[in-house]
Amino acid sequence: MAVSVKEVAARAGVSVGTVSNVLNRPDMVKAETVEKVHAAIDELGYVPNAAAQALREGQSRSIGFVALDVTNPFFTDVARGAEREAARKGLSVLLANSDENAEREQSHIELFERGRVRGLLVSPLAEDLGRLRDVRRRGIPVVLVDRGTEDTSFASVAVDDVAGGEIAARHLLDGGRRRLAFVGGPASLRQVTDRYRGAAAAVAGIDDATIEFVETKALSLRGGMRVGAELRPRVAAGEIDGIFAANDLLAIGLQQGLLGGDEPVTIPGDVALVGYDDISFAAAAVVPITSIRQPRELIGETAVTLLEELREPDAQPRQVVFAPELVVRASSRA
Repeated sequence: MAVSVKEVAARAGVSVGTVSNVLNRPDMVKAETVEKVHAAIDELGYVPNAAAQALREGQSRSIGFVALDVTNPFFTDVARGAEREAARKGLSVLLANSDENAEREQSHIELFERGRVRGLLVSPLAEDLGRLRDVRRRGIPVVLVDRGTEDTSFASVAVDDVAGGEIAARHLLDGGRRRLAFVGGPASLRQVTDRYRGAAAAVAGIDDATIEFVETKALSLRGGMRVGAELRPRVAAGEIDGIFAANDLLAIGLQQGLLGGDEPVTIPGDVALVGYDDISFAAAAVVPITSIRQPRELIGETAVTLLEELREPDAQPRQVVFAPELVVRASSRA
């Protein structure tokens, strides 16, 4: 059976309130009393109840992070950065996976709210942020991660995805590609539509260039493999000579789908390929994949910083936007 605060207090010869002060506000207690209480804690093996402590104080020392897809190394890198910055501040990060599912996202948010987390980092699925506004009204600060917004009442940290899409498409165009396909989805994701918007803007400036949107159900490796197999005959026929994937997982899957089958095509000979995020697996692919780099861990660190800023009196939410960077590899070299 777990040791109680009352048992610690009895062993140390102090009140329960004094034990609570030693654990939460040691500066209010005499040094010799603090020493006695810690000796009792060590002797009895007492472990503080974080949930009960959160209930008493009104919040925990934990930050909730609801990510779109934790199987994507991009989000694990963002979480690593958030965890590192949180640790510097004596906090921890609890990671949840929405798996690009709106119901799961809401369920995780509600669970974190019931746990009285210190704040929420969210990569939201929907364009409508009404539910997150409700969470804020109930006293929990929110920072949008990997998602920009025109609503300046929200703090956010992201990369300029429109610029990233334009850089990716312009790289393909500069390499002589004219029949482009953008692969990504679902189209309800802001990141996907922004990247396509940037790519389409680049293509619009070239008279003989075209781009089509090939929508996927998810930004996954499996989705990329399926689309790659479907596009292979069109690439072989010369209908598509450049592909921009909305993220690197899709790009890796696309590469496998294009290079497989009885009549595989060549990369970059028949088709040039560009991904997005610059996860480590992109460089390790069979044909190393050109990608648009995001400062993944810095995004996580910045998100925690913005969240803590929101706790200051009269704090104004900040929107931080990083510039994307093109990393050229064999998949798109002439």
